[in-house]
Amino acid sequence: MIDSTILVIDDDTIVRESIVTYLKGSGFKILEAENGQEGLLIFREHTPDLILCDLRMPKMDGLTMLTQVRSESSDIPFIVVSGAGVMTDVVEALHLGASDFLVKPIIDLEVLEYAINRALEKAQLLMENKRYRDSLEEAINSLKSSLTLLQEDQKAGRQVQMNMLPRRPLEYKGFKVDHNIIPSLFLSGDFVDYFALNEYSFAFYLADVSGHGASSAFVTVLLKHMSISLLQDYHSHGGKVRVKPSHVLNYINRSLLKTGLGKHVTVFGGIVNTRDQTLTYSFGGHFPLPIIAEGDDVHFLEGKGLPVGLFEDAVYEDAVIDLPQQFTLTILSDGILEVLPQKSLKEKEAYLLSVIREGADTVETLTEKLGVNGIQEAPDDIAMLILARN
Repeated sequence: MIDSTILVIDDDTIVRESIVTYLKGSGFKILEAENGQEGLLIFREHTPDLILCDLRMPKMDGLTMLTQVRSESSDIPFIVVSGAGVMTDVVEALHLGASDFLVKPIIDLEVLEYAINRALEKAQLLMENKRYRDSLEEAINSLKSSLTLLQEDQKAGRQVQMNMLPRRPLEYKGFKVDHNIIPSLFLSGDFVDYFALNEYSFAFYLADVSGHGASSAFVTVLLKHMSISLLQDYHSHGGKVRVKPSHVLNYINRSLLKTGLGKHVTVFGGIVNTRDQTLTYSFGGHFPLPIIAEGDDVHFLEGKGLPVGLFEDAVYEDAVIDLPQQFTLTILSDGILEVLPQKSLKEKEAYLLSVIREGADTVETLTEKLGVNGIQEAPDDIAMLILARN
């Protein structure tokens, strides 16, 4: 927490100067005052990052100074310094909002530095949490408004869904993610999302909500809300918490069960680590299996897992694969199986493999080769998501 500005207030010149000298040597910027009245003026003029204040001083004591500071700023850390014989003042100071207290004489100034750093770190964390809470509240309010529109007007609801989807393909350090959704009705129960997590990884998923229409579309709003909440929580921890797709599926499973909506979701989600060149993925009952293509080698990506939102004791697992220099990963919702002309499931799967083997490596070409471009009244929603590096 160096470079932070500390306001030191103490009427004892020798004590104040020793503290100031030590803190300057530790890299802090220092303001100083010899009483609360002078300190209050400096506080209002310079807005320091932390105040270190003696309790017993002439003109304006530390408690009065603390009361005034708290009336003007509830966030700034305020550490009080007190003699051993006035602990009742310390208790009063803590009640008034002091961050910490130290007892004179301060023999080891490293203890003082530790207390300052701890108070600054706590204040910074509280500030970040408040900022993320405000951001999350804004996002939730936006989603609530979207939900109202979804319930009131089908056309507006369709626009809401389109606005929740990624606006453009994600291009990230040589990788590209793109999608297409073809609803069977005006509103879709299929949903995709993808977004950067940090400077070296990004996440994506394709979800297929059971049923059709407004009730299923409502769950897609919940899914977007959950992904926003998880992303905000991730960033509130400084992006240091390791994210696993299986943990996300567990969270969504619990959340959907709590809603009591009677809806479940099949989902495939993954995280690409561009530093390690790996894909970590997890299945939530998704079918058909994703298809990975590397040149002429085209095959289904193996995995299993229960649908999300059905079973309280469902367990989801992660799998990790190394990513080739050139590849495509194609994920389709089961609505595609309803429109393929082949009769058996085995024939339909073989056809999907052949289409991708023949070069359907973008959303546009895949949509065209599967014959779903401009399809009218599909029996089920169709969603496709392609992750590629080529």
